[in-house]
Amino acid sequence: MNEQNTTAPVVSLRGLRPGDLGWVTWRHAVYYHAALGWDTTYETLIARITAAYGERHDPVRERAWIAEVDGEPVGSVFCVKADRPGEVAQLRLLLLEEKARGLGIGGRLVDACLDFARAAGYREMVLWTVAGLDASRHLYVKAGFQIESEGPERLFGDDVIAQWWHLDL
Repeated sequence: MNEQNTTAPVVSLRGLRPGDLGWVTWRHAVYYHAALGWDTTYETLIARITAAYGERHDPVRERAWIAEVDGEPVGSVFCVKADRPGEVAQLRLLLLEEKARGLGIGGRLVDACLDFARAAGYREMVLWTVAGLDASRHLYVKAGFQIESEGPERLFGDDVIAQWWHLDL
């Protein structure tokens, strides 16, 4: 008789460790190339974001999380100070591997980011994305974000509808 493993996966969120910034860059590049055909200009953008975070983030006002399932990285999210006046945070680099979807991890990543931003004293949070990423959109709407602005752009070798989303904290 075959015995099936009925053990629930162990899901955890943790802070960054050495190698994680490279993993975030790599997984974003590979995922979005496979899913949307984006070129290496997207990877370059992510590499700049992760490098800037690694070089000069403020640990009191900025944080990043890696989601793991059974000890394997499956997702990420970053909370950083937005390049806007006032107490505005930005949710960045949200990613969840398809194999980890349906376990509530995406919501946990967004909630961790929002909870941290509130505790750090931010009054608002923004995020930038593109239309058509339905799984992410669902998480943003559920958290209370609303589209602030959107419009067509040519990015990453593709024609996209770029969107800025906003949430009062």
